Amino acid sequence: MKKETILPAKAITGGVELPGDKSISHRYAMLAGLAEGTSELRHFSAAVDCHSTLACMKALGAEVKIEKDSVKVIGRGARGLKSSWRALDAGNSGTTMRLLAGILAGQKFNTRLTGDDSLQKRPMKRIVGPLREMGADIRAREDNFAPLEIHGTALKAIDYKMPMASAQVKSAVLLAGLFADGMTTVTEPARTRDHTELALEEFGANVEKHGKTTRVHGLSSGSNGAGKLVAKSLDVPGDLSSAVFFISAACLFPESSLLIHNVGLNPTRTAILDLFLSMGAAIQTPTLRSAHGELVGDLAVKGAALKGGVIEGERIALLIDELPMLAALGPYTENGIEIRDAKELRVKESDRIAALVENLKRMGATVEERPDGLRVEGRKAGKLHGAEIDPHGDHRIAMAFAVAGLAAEGATVIRGAECAGVSYPTFFEDLARVAER
Repeated sequence: MKKETILPAKAITGGVELPGDKSISHRYAMLAGLAEGTSELRHFSAAVDCHSTLACMKALGAEVKIEKDSVKVIGRGARGLKSSWRALDAGNSGTTMRLLAGILAGQKFNTRLTGDDSLQKRPMKRIVGPLREMGADIRAREDNFAPLEIHGTALKAIDYKMPMASAQVKSAVLLAGLFADGMTTVTEPARTRDHTELALEEFGANVEKHGKTTRVHGLSSGSNGAGKLVAKSLDVPGDLSSAVFFISAACLFPESSLLIHNVGLNPTRTAILDLFLSMGAAIQTPTLRSAHGELVGDLAVKGAALKGGVIEGERIALLIDELPMLAALGPYTENGIEIRDAKELRVKESDRIAALVENLKRMGATVEERPDGLRVEGRKAGKLHGAEIDPHGDHRIAMAFAVAGLAAEGATVIRGAECAGVSYPTFFEDLARVAER
């Protein structure tokens, strides 16, 4: 078990280039495997999760060549995937499992889809239900957990109204819709990230978007269907969820001046920037451009005293990955941070609410745990001190407390720090490089 020691810093300065966006990398890899021809995916995420997706696509017959952060995928065509002789291993990646389930449900072969111990505790009924409505034959442990046994079959298009906002559920249904006869419609209760829709369009699928409703035509649906997906040469933008750790770190110190290069700024992801700005952060976007349907730009961040606030309601679905970092920032804000309506945090890579409360208390924070969130008191409650942090194998918990440790008194030790590699293998090196001591 690897340990990382975080020492107090005086400022965050310089520049940082983030890994490729995880969400986009997953989707590009899957669609490249379904496309005809060779796709080149540059600045592909170094995250272990995304390489689990590549391994699954390779096991299904796509040819995958990795050279540094560039990946070439020779696709099999939408109907050319082949059965894997062994179970597909999604590792720790819920995105891999949920999205691939949609693709595999419409194949002509059977697949077993599994993952690590953590992933096997995460709920899958949310995708199993709508996929069964499409005619899929899927069996799950206790009807809710991996391993999944997927017996590929002909699918029918459905009009699915999602009971909860989830980009992964939406994506699973839309990807299954490629293999359904007709037009599959998904309506979400609150807007979630739209990387799947943009990637589908980029690879040539026929997609229609109207507010919170998205429709995809099956690839064999006559004149309305695209017929096939076409290989593409694409650049993956930097990961905004990873940028949040550096934005947070810079906000802790008045003398900070940080430039984060080539960050994905998709409007369905930038609620976190709006929140930071509303709390008093000093963030500017000196450059902005469009690439493959995604907005990309640089972020310039200066040190600023944050006010804190309450995060609840529809914003939760848009901020779900960033909530651990926001909670860990709570003790450094004027009014503290309160998170409500976030039961989903209980079923992530760890029970993130419990892990946040446990480790905040270890550092001396005043925190109240609630069934659907937590309340963290602000800086008036006292300064944090260094402590030994147990991230419970959760990459976002490890990185959040590494940032919190920069402004604590004394050293903070992150146990099992290797878990950061799930999303950001070079996180600790990059953080140390911009931390001025």
